[in-house]
Amino acid sequence: MNTEVKAKYLKDYKKPAYAIESVDLLFELFEEETLVTNTMQIKKIDASVNDLTLDAVNLELLELSLNALKLQESRYIIEEEHLTVLNVPDAFELKIKNKIYPQDNTELEGLYKSGDIFCTQNEPEGFRSITPFLDRPDIMSLFTTTIFADKKKYPVLLSNGNKIKCHDDFNERHGVTWQDPHPKPSYLFALVAGNLGSISDEFTTIQGNKVALNIYCDLGNEQKCHHAMHSLKASMKWDEEKYGRAYDLDIYNIVAVDSFNMGAMENKGLNIFNSAYVLADTDTATDANFMGIESVIAHEYFHNWTGNRITCRDWFQLTLKEGLTVFRDQCFSADMNSVQVQRIEDVKALRERQFVEDASPTRHPIQPESYISMNNFYTATVYEKGAEVIRMVYTLLGEKNYRQAMDLYFKTFDGQAVTTNDFLWAMHQCGDFDLELFKRWYKQSGTPRLHVKDSFENGTYSIVLTQKVPDDVDGKKQKPYYYPLKMGLLDRDGNEILAETLIISKESETFVFDNLKEKPVLSINRDFSAPIIVEQEENNYAFLMKYDTNSFTQYEATQNFALRTINEIIESSAINNDFVDAYGHLLDLDVDLSYKALLLELPSVSAIMQLQKEIDFDVIYDAQDQLLLHIAQKYKEKLLDIYKQNHLPASGSLAAKHIAKRAIKNRALKILSILKNSEVAELAQKQYEESLTMTDRIVALDVLENLHVSYAEVALQDFYNRYKDETLVMNKYFAILASSSRYDVLERVEKLQRDKVYDEKVPNLVRSLVGSFARNHKHFHAKDGSGYKFLADKIIEIDKINPQIASGLCGAFKVCDKMNKHNQELIKKELSRVISTQGLSKNSFEIIDKILK
Repeated sequence: MNTEVKAKYLKDYKKPAYAIESVDLLFELFEEETLVTNTMQIKKIDASVNDLTLDAVNLELLELSLNALKLQESRYIIEEEHLTVLNVPDAFELKIKNKIYPQDNTELEGLYKSGDIFCTQNEPEGFRSITPFLDRPDIMSLFTTTIFADKKKYPVLLSNGNKIKCHDDFNERHGVTWQDPHPKPSYLFALVAGNLGSISDEFTTIQGNKVALNIYCDLGNEQKCHHAMHSLKASMKWDEEKYGRAYDLDIYNIVAVDSFNMGAMENKGLNIFNSAYVLADTDTATDANFMGIESVIAHEYFHNWTGNRITCRDWFQLTLKEGLTVFRDQCFSADMNSVQVQRIEDVKALRERQFVEDASPTRHPIQPESYISMNNFYTATVYEKGAEVIRMVYTLLGEKNYRQAMDLYFKTFDGQAVTTNDFLWAMHQCGDFDLELFKRWYKQSGTPRLHVKDSFENGTYSIVLTQKVPDDVDGKKQKPYYYPLKMGLLDRDGNEILAETLIISKESETFVFDNLKEKPVLSINRDFSAPIIVEQEENNYAFLMKYDTNSFTQYEATQNFALRTINEIIESSAINNDFVDAYGHLLDLDVDLSYKALLLELPSVSAIMQLQKEIDFDVIYDAQDQLLLHIAQKYKEKLLDIYKQNHLPASGSLAAKHIAKRAIKNRALKILSILKNSEVAELAQKQYEESLTMTDRIVALDVLENLHVSYAEVALQDFYNRYKDETLVMNKYFAILASSSRYDVLERVEKLQRDKVYDEKVPNLVRSLVGSFARNHKHFHAKDGSGYKFLADKIIEIDKINPQIASGLCGAFKVCDKMNKHNQELIKKELSRVISTQGLSKNSFEIIDKILK
């Protein structure tokens, strides 16, 4: 076991003893090595400190000078993770020259090569592997960067800020100097060099400044960047209108690369993206891909103010920028598309990822108290739950006061590294809510439950609400939360008689509504106003499915009734006909078809397993299939009509109505596929052959893979031959095969690793094949332990290449303590083997250690 790992604690935070006022960087890029010259103007803040200790990883030092004088070896100390310069003056220039090897960097942190492109990823602590620095977010410096490289191989040389000089006086090499006028921490530094294609546009800000917009990609992919450019301009306009925030440089560059650990990175003026969130056309991208690109482009752009201009004081404050910016991109996506669909999709993602995390040994507050590897805290809790916390602030303040509070936040803290308390201070100045109670959302972990008991007597309707707050991961009791709870009351004809927002703040409290003629029907936690689990003694799910005037709680009633029905099947094999009848009502609803497609979706396996004290995936899948089969048999003709009315194979339009038609007809096809008959197989085969969109082809492929082996083999081979040179499309291919319900899925996954298209060094491919299999619960949790052994072997193997991706795969074992004893023992056996591996990264160690404990 790795005994060298040490945790960092929020309570140990100390202000920096030095300020780095400016940084002048020179990069000399070669094929075998890169030379980095780092010249810093440094000022001492704490006079009691004599030595300067810089963060440095794998440092190969070439030169070190202080105020232009070369330092002798006795004046500095090189350790595994630090460079310490002894006895420094109050203000000085420090110049460091060192050598790094980007072509050998498989961890994809710091400076590395993605194919033939030099690029960087420095959040959270990658910059220290490029050059020694005070690599912490509260050190904000002015950066000037000069890059020299081979003119033919790397004609495009990019860094942060504005281009101020070109150096073209060399025969085979050339250079460019970039200057960022805004102080920033080192994690926002970026560099890109390559032979890249691009598209260009411009945007005029509300102040009348013209901004040059460029999106760079591999040569040949330029036509796939136009949707991203459209999304960028829409984001810039939206941020001006909703937040009053205009862009602050002359140029905004985006670069798409294949090898990237994250979705994208908001480096000041030079965003680097996973190509999956930039490249799209109707032949290769699904409707979900287009919407995902729009969302992520917006997210990284919005970071320009919520993350860059105002940044985090320390990494424990990560949700300060991420939770806030996720909330902003969710609101943007809702405005660009459908408010009701976006809200449901956001909550679905939260429940399937974050609620599972919140119920696991790795649960943590949105502002954690400690970490071993910061990379492990880029989680659904920090991002998505963090966004829900911001949404509650928005609900508590109201739109007008929230905007005033954000204006105050920007005005007060622009150019600073701050904390979540600073943000909450600004919010509290413009709104009336209990700040100290609300802070518990930042400091407590786990998903709170709200027990609801109602009664009606003599015209008075009463609701007793009792909070059930889980203990923290160490068993410590936690306190009640403070939050807004949107609710409504409906009469028996489905008319809304009241809509109100309650403030929940105590362990138990009663709310009373007088002068009612009859007992109303309660519609609670509308719009998912708080990230909680509601438990009702009396439910009116069937009624709410038919009549609720709030789209989210209508969807919620459908999901809850389906979950209850599936649970009843697990317990007694009986199907609740009341649910089936209410489901039939949904089929006839005249509503937005994208929303209707969500209403008709049965709960995921992830949602079902959260209700089980001891998880048995075989039982879950059987019950889910039993209900789906009953629905498909009873409503076969209606579902076929829905499919035929909305199937437009010749349409590739991205207009909302066409996306909606694809959503509803593909939902119908998936439900019908449970019938496993030739009629449905032929529909899917025909859809694959005739449809123009990737959305339709992928759904048809998925249906055929799980329905008709011979049809599937033909279609899959055709798909492979057509798209084998399109890495992003092959991610979809691998994901379909790794998610298959067929008995031999693991054998096929092992074989696919040897496919010439597959590359274990490309994170997207690992996630699509290995990651998809790890989410294929029925086969991953096989009783013989074969799935566990496979993934454990992969974690050990990939950890040597890319610890961040390996630790992400470790998350598949988070359900360990809820599995039956047999599977628990199998999991612990494999994890014990992994954690005892010599040289295991602290990334993987931290996750596995928490699960085993």
